[in-house]
Amino acid sequence: MATIIHGFDWPDRFVVGAVGRPGERTFYLQAREGPQVVSVSLEKEQSAALAERLEEVLDTLMAEDGNPFSVPALTPEGLTDDEPLDQPVVEQFRAGTMSLGWDPTTAQVVIEAFPIPMVDEDTGMVLDDVEPEEVLVVRIPVGAARAFAQRTRQVVGAGRPICSLCDVPMDPGHECVVPDDFT
Repeated sequence: MATIIHGFDWPDRFVVGAVGRPGERTFYLQAREGPQVVSVSLEKEQSAALAERLEEVLDTLMAEDGNPFSVPALTPEGLTDDEPLDQPVVEQFRAGTMSLGWDPTTAQVVIEAFPIPMVDEDTGMVLDDVEPEEVLVVRIPVGAARAFAQRTRQVVGAGRPICSLCDVPMDPGHECVVPDDFT
């Protein structure tokens, strides 16, 4: 069976969002072009890593002599997206591996999300030779990439506050367990 590619070359919208209460949130990578909406679930850590790596790529491109791709240092005005995810949120698949690339011919960042790989039930080994059933491929310009990274950092940071003493997310009634080596 051929891999289904959910491709978005210039999406109307591409965001990370979360559904649920802090501590119980599910994160989604969501792309929309016209009526087509694809939502891929991912881990909070994957969201944070994607935003961080995306910023690194943009900063590297911006630092090139003369900034040939006109990469903005900050999110361009008008590109900030604080709206909730498009509803209904229907998980297409759960992201396993993600990749981040740069296409200099179109001056676009390319983000790919692949489903969690299949595992052989008998051996527990990942089946590397099995093509994924579907893949999300999104291509966005540098300004939209900056806005995507900014929003993603805000969504990730909107969870439970972290205790400054024990580095554990604080729920109501948090009882801090200070590590033995705390001085």
